[in-house]
Amino acid sequence: MDQTLSDFGTVFVFLLLGIIFVVGGYLTARLLRPSRPNPEKLAIYECGEEAVGSAWVKFNIRFYVVALIFIIFDVEVVFLFPWATVFKQLGEFALIEALVFAGILVIGLVYAWVKGDLDWVRPTPNIPKMPVLEEDESQVVS
Repeated sequence: MDQTLSDFGTVFVFLLLGIIFVVGGYLTARLLRPSRPNPEKLAIYECGEEAVGSAWVKFNIRFYVVALIFIIFDVEVVFLFPWATVFKQLGEFALIEALVFAGILVIGLVYAWVKGDLDWVRPTPNIPKMPVLEEDESQVVS
C-alpha cells in the first residue's frame, strides 16, 4: 500500500480526465461556433434530398436477415484473423479447431440456404384448402 494510487485509482483518474476532455471540447465548440439558424438549415433532409412521405415505412424483413448473416460471417473473420496470424505456432490441433469453427458456420449457412432465407424473392406458399364437408341435417342430433 505504498503506492499513492491503487490500480483502480489510476483507471478512475484516466476516466475522469477523459470525461473532462470530452465535455470541455463540447463546451468550447458551443462557445466558439456561430449560431445563425434559418429555415433552410433547419429543414429535414436525407442524403442531400428533401424528405418525401412518412418516415414510417415498412421494410422487407429480408434486409435484416441479410444483415444478420453478414454480421455472423464478419464476426467469423474477426475470430479467425488472430488465429491466422499465429497459425504456424499453434500446431495441428488449432487447425482442427478452426476447421470445426468454420464448419459449424458453413452448416448454418447451408441451413439458411436450404430453408430459403437467402432467396430475395420467395415463392408464395401453395397451401391447399381443405374442402368443407356439408353436414347432413337429418343425421344431426339436437
